[in-house]
Amino acid sequence: MGGGSDMYRQQILDHYKNPRNYGELDDATFSHTGENPSCGDTIRVDVRLADDGETIEYVAFSGDGCAISQASASMLSERLQGMTLDELEAMDTDDVTEMLGVDISPMRIKCAVLARQVAQDGARLHEGEIDDLDVTRTED
Repeated sequence: MGGGSDMYRQQILDHYKNPRNYGELDDATFSHTGENPSCGDTIRVDVRLADDGETIEYVAFSGDGCAISQASASMLSERLQGMTLDELEAMDTDDVTEMLGVDISPMRIKCAVLARQVAQDGARLHEGEIDDLDVTRTED
């Protein structure tokens, strides 16, 4: 990691201390909750779709957890706005770690990807692709 990684660490701390889009949406198209039992992270993601039923208009999140999980949820809430559900589905772990901009240890990857997994599972439930998932768990 070079000097640029300090900038990303500061960005993570800023998102953790001043989360963007924190709260719940009363008019969400779908909501889903997830947890990372190994770290104690919990995240709820609320998504409102545009009239086309495909474009993510607004994302809010709430929950509790470590700096990585909360910063990742905050950054993701900004990044997803304007994306389609297909683009959300295509996101992978590399997209999340690139968004965070720092090397994430194998033990912390579950923290980093929790919000993305929750949003993807919420979209799959909404689309009827899965039908029985109360809570996403990163250890599943």
